[in-house]
Amino acid sequence: MLPVSDTPPVYSKPKTPDILDRKHSYLTAVKPYLSLHHRRTWFFLAVLLLQLLLLLSAPSLPFSLSAATPRPSPALDNLIPDNPTSTHLAGDTILDSPASCPYGKVYVYDLPPQFNTEIVKNCGGINPWSSRCDALSNTGFGKSAAAAISGTVPANLSGAWFWTDQFSLEVIYHNRMLNYRCRTAAPESAAAFYIPFYVGLAIERSLFTKNSTTAERDRHCKMMLDWVGDQPRFKKSNGWDHFITLGRISWDFRRSRDGDWGSACIYMPAMRNITRLLIEKNPWDYFDVAVPYPTGFHPGSVADVAAWQDFVRRRDRRTLFSFAGATRGFIKNDFRGILLNQCYSEPGSCRVVDCGGSKCANGSSAILEAFLDSDFCLQPRGDSFTRRSIFDCMLAGSVPVFFWHRTAYLQYEWFLPGEPGSYSVFIDRNEVKNGTSIIGVLNKISKKKVKKMREKVIEYIPKFVYANNNRGLEGMDDAFDVAVEGFLRRVKEQEGGYKWK
Repeated sequence: MLPVSDTPPVYSKPKTPDILDRKHSYLTAVKPYLSLHHRRTWFFLAVLLLQLLLLLSAPSLPFSLSAATPRPSPALDNLIPDNPTSTHLAGDTILDSPASCPYGKVYVYDLPPQFNTEIVKNCGGINPWSSRCDALSNTGFGKSAAAAISGTVPANLSGAWFWTDQFSLEVIYHNRMLNYRCRTAAPESAAAFYIPFYVGLAIERSLFTKNSTTAERDRHCKMMLDWVGDQPRFKKSNGWDHFITLGRISWDFRRSRDGDWGSACIYMPAMRNITRLLIEKNPWDYFDVAVPYPTGFHPGSVADVAAWQDFVRRRDRRTLFSFAGATRGFIKNDFRGILLNQCYSEPGSCRVVDCGGSKCANGSSAILEAFLDSDFCLQPRGDSFTRRSIFDCMLAGSVPVFFWHRTAYLQYEWFLPGEPGSYSVFIDRNEVKNGTSIIGVLNKISKKKVKKMREKVIEYIPKFVYANNNRGLEGMDDAFDVAVEGFLRRVKEQEGGYKWK
């Protein structure tokens, strides 16, 4: 507030104290009370003793010194209550420690259950061909793979392996957001807002049902945006500080014409400023952020990560390169077919895992074994530019070989090294089509260089796994932490920056 008077107050300069005189005056003043015969001396001693007793007994006091923390909405308590193999979306205590949240806190919207938990409750009808209940159980990790994987990985780590579906991202992120250390229950103190909408699961049936209409594919997204659009915080920022997880590739939500594939969710006006975390992004859309596909490895602690890194580092690799996948016979000059032909022509140097049909669904021990035994793994594009196999490969400590820049280099910038050549090999697909020998290229890379590249891959493993711990990995960021903190950092650093009006 401005001062009432325009005349500044006059302050006199204090005199320099005489330290010796002050010490003498203090001693003189207290001297009468230093005697044990004075009753005030006993009073002071009694007070000091009482304080000492209180300090010693503090750990056992019946009350808590920490602030009370709110519980999440009961609507989010049970993920699939009727499925005995499932667990619930855990609602642990929210930590609101400013020191651990340098970019601010996140508010999680309590959406009506029709947008998330009810979708998973009806897991048997999500897919037109088979039930998705097993895949979505255990907060999105799926059923345990310990029995199947026990002969391939160290016994103490087999419990960290699950049959995780590559499209379960929405459930995994929702569970972690409910327990995020920087979650707040007070929207007015939030720097960002998370929308826990399972749109990828909501549209799955209509994507693969032949007679589905565009209205059916767009219905859930329109309803969600109508709900969020009525929220005060959304109106204030027009959604620029909001983010959502879309559990499929960006192109499944970018239908521009009624007769085309997918939903038009991303093109809806209210979605324009919302940041989307997806397993594959449109590299030219600022609001798309590519995050790692979920793999089957979900460490519960930093010790689990360190043990796995040590295991893959020490692995004896007897094969130069490997390829796990299947041909696309309906595609003319199928590039995967070219790779398979080169692999089959070098049986002593290349290992093939034929994934025809559904033999490699959600990963398998055969894929893991092939990658663990190989120096390099071939990573062409999948049905889209990316594929989950990229992360299965690197998780095994194998060096990926890419043929399209958009398979990784233009996708996962927050999660992979900035220098592509430090952890991967790039061979232009057109050169391969024109006869370039893959084994010829890989044989020219020195053992020393291969070891250095593998070490870089192993270093980055924590950044592309999702922890099996509601709190994440203490002292180590996993893929979830990198994604959410990356978004929060962008909001803080670019506030008032690029956005649609």
